[in-house]
Amino acid sequence: MEAAERDGGLLVDIQVVPRASRTAVGPAVGGRLRVAVTAPPVDGAANAAVIEALAEAFAVLRGERGRRKTVRIAGATRAALERLSQSR
Repeated sequence: MEAAERDGGLLVDIQVVPRASRTAVGPAVGGRLRVAVTAPPVDGAANAAVIEALAEAFAVLRGERGRRKTVRIAGATRAALERLSQSR
């Protein structure tokens, strides 16, 4: 999975799965961290749910209107990302 440490945080590419049966972060799929949310991709509801799932400290940098996004995770490390990417 691609991740870059920059500006005191970690940049991570994610794959959003809207209308999932439950909210979940991980595992990594196709080089992106999978983030499933129950919200539909309508009027920004899924984006709001993704931000909530990843926590307040995370910021969406690219992909505000798409399912593929790049996020900055303040204070995160690659080791923490690896644990998330392998969780189920």
